[in-house]
Amino acid sequence: MTEKIDFVILWVDGTDPEWQRQRRSYAREDMDNGDDENRFRDWGLMKYWFRGVERFAPWVNRVFLVTNGQVPKWLDLTNPKLRLVKHQDYIPEKFLPTFNSNVIELWIHKIPDLGERFVLFNDDMFLTAPVRPEEFFRDGLPCESALLDMATAPGPEDCLPHMQINNFALINRHFNKKEVLKKNGRKFFTPKYRGDLLRNLLLFPFQYFSCFRDSHLPTSYLKSTFQQVWEEEGPLLEECGNHRFRSKWDLTHWLMKSWQICEGKFHSRSTAWGRHYELWEDDLEEISRSLERQKYHVICLNDSKMDIDFEGTQRKLQKSFDRILPEPSGFEIR
Repeated sequence: MTEKIDFVILWVDGTDPEWQRQRRSYAREDMDNGDDENRFRDWGLMKYWFRGVERFAPWVNRVFLVTNGQVPKWLDLTNPKLRLVKHQDYIPEKFLPTFNSNVIELWIHKIPDLGERFVLFNDDMFLTAPVRPEEFFRDGLPCESALLDMATAPGPEDCLPHMQINNFALINRHFNKKEVLKKNGRKFFTPKYRGDLLRNLLLFPFQYFSCFRDSHLPTSYLKSTFQQVWEEEGPLLEECGNHRFRSKWDLTHWLMKSWQICEGKFHSRSTAWGRHYELWEDDLEEISRSLERQKYHVICLNDSKMDIDFEGTQRKLQKSFDRILPEPSGFEIR
């Protein structure tokens, strides 16, 4: 019998005037760059996320849409697979409102009725071709690419490397790198990783884990892993709740993914499974071609810069999505 798999998707409408007012009332002048306004922009692509799920992953058990209470006007809340989850449904009240995606994700295992096996999506991650349950979980374990990496920063203002270091300070406290690689060597050194295998070989001799490379693609999780990490490091995880905006002092849900990898609770997955694009850096024509030709099973369209042609890029992406997902889904009001 195939294990049931849930999808969890986080969404915010950054154009909502009330949300903007509330955000400004809590904002500080010294916020880290992880809270730039562009990270909350709504590209009008969420319909395609739901269309992709219905068409390419019809086997999904339930879809949990996590919001601060906002609901897309076109969303049909009566769809039997859909569960609308508000932040107050699972995050302690004392930490709300929060504008910190890390906080929203760290408590994700507290969502009522969430299954043991779930896949966490951000709203910039889309299914673009048919996927099978075995691409997310096999024999009850998550599928993942275990890629060793080094924490580096493109500039002193970048908060992401700080979060990686915070995560791996805990990983190195609980796991011995030599023992992990000895026990799970075949999962770290497999031809499935193609060119990334060389990096694993080069970083093998270092005593400690620096970080794992994050593909910025949907992550398969065991809810029990979240519960275990919270049992081990609850005070530090709870402290993140005090950060209403993303901070250099945060931990992230990648801690749980790294924990699963170090425990060997995963099956190796090819790095060719999906693709992460930066909308400001990668060629828009290439992105559109890969979408329309369904080159990857899943893609991430990361919006990390303000100085791009937002409206022009938006039109181009919507046109490409319309070519592969033109029909409304059962998640849309007819």
